[in-house]
Amino acid sequence: MSAPEETTVHSGGCFCGAVRYRLSHPLGDTAHCHCRMCQQAVGAPVVTWTSVPIGAFAWTAGHPGEHRSSERGLRSFCRECGTSLTFRLDGDTVIDVTVASLDDPEAAVPDRNIWTGSRLAWMHGFDRDLPDEMEENVKPT
Repeated sequence: MSAPEETTVHSGGCFCGAVRYRLSHPLGDTAHCHCRMCQQAVGAPVVTWTSVPIGAFAWTAGHPGEHRSSERGLRSFCRECGTSLTFRLDGDTVIDVTVASLDDPEAAVPDRNIWTGSRLAWMHGFDRDLPDEMEENVKPT
């Protein structure tokens, strides 16, 4: 008899710690989204998402706020600090989680860009053409 498979567990939450979640499934499709809706929802030029089955996702602390961002789309966020946490479509079997909200965001490696028709012109090649900064080098104003 073989040993039971270990369940992959990932966890994450918001910036202030008021809302936490657990993923009991290997991370799925991971992509940089350039759509205008995501840009406006999080205030950033790109959002990186990873997907897991809805049944493998659970809130473990706090109660997130929800915002219907389209006829079928529902986004969750922390009511205290505003961190964007999830996106799901009505009737879908997966939920998308913001990679940056994972405790170990390095575990979710993106393999593609999506909605590139909305990509900001200055974002072309952002992951290979810009210099690396270990920390932000603040420039005097």
